[in-house]
Amino acid sequence: MGELQEELAGVHPTALVAEGARVPKSCRIGPFCTVGPDVELGENCDLVSHVVLDGHMRMGEGNRVFPFACLGTAPQDLKYRGEPTRLEIGDRNTIRESVTISRGTPGGGGVTTVGSDCLIMAYTHIGHDSRIGNGCILANAATLAGHVTVEDYASVGALCPVHQFCRIGRYSYIGGGTTITQDVLPYSLTCVERNNHAYGLNKVGLERRGFTPEETRELRAAYRLLKGSKLNTTEALAAMRRMLEDRPAAHVQYLMDFVANSERGVIK
Repeated sequence: MGELQEELAGVHPTALVAEGARVPKSCRIGPFCTVGPDVELGENCDLVSHVVLDGHMRMGEGNRVFPFACLGTAPQDLKYRGEPTRLEIGDRNTIRESVTISRGTPGGGGVTTVGSDCLIMAYTHIGHDSRIGNGCILANAATLAGHVTVEDYASVGALCPVHQFCRIGRYSYIGGGTTITQDVLPYSLTCVERNNHAYGLNKVGLERRGFTPEETRELRAAYRLLKGSKLNTTEALAAMRRMLEDRPAAHVQYLMDFVANSERGVIK
């Protein structure tokens, strides 16, 4: 460890970098950080202080991790017996204070994944075998059980617990304090009043991500069939298919596939 720290000018004297860890010289390892022997970091990562990286994990380039985050630690699963499962994190993520991200389990595929360009705010927990896409925002104390999928550019509000095996559709927005026990529709604005309810399109979020007015109108028409009509889900999907015969739209097709393939049901 001593020779390694001499080679890495960015490693603080109080940090512990284990033999075998792959840490480029461009990385900054701050005070009292611990980097395990099976950890691999990309270029220009910054561990601010008191960060724990453990287990078999790989982190891409340009990530910044704030104090007391614990990444790659053993899953919170009583069936786990120390198998060499993994955590994979992409590039340019900001991971704030006291975030915990567990590595995978053999029963769930063995890998927990986080994409690139995500903001993961303080006290968030990402459970084992979860899959987080690109450009996601997980607000303070969002709590994801194992096997949760959060698709690209989705936002999970503060203090939101998400039940295991749920899917959060891409470009969706979940309001703070909402308990998620079913799949969240893509493009939707979902929050709790008395009961969880999808209130319609995440219009502001779609505009920020460059959706055209025509694309927004097509999605709004699809949502009217799914939520605003007296049709059941099967009838609404059939009506959407007829709509696509006249004007094909990839985002509407994706919405239909998401609903049709849901195993837990969707929040409507």
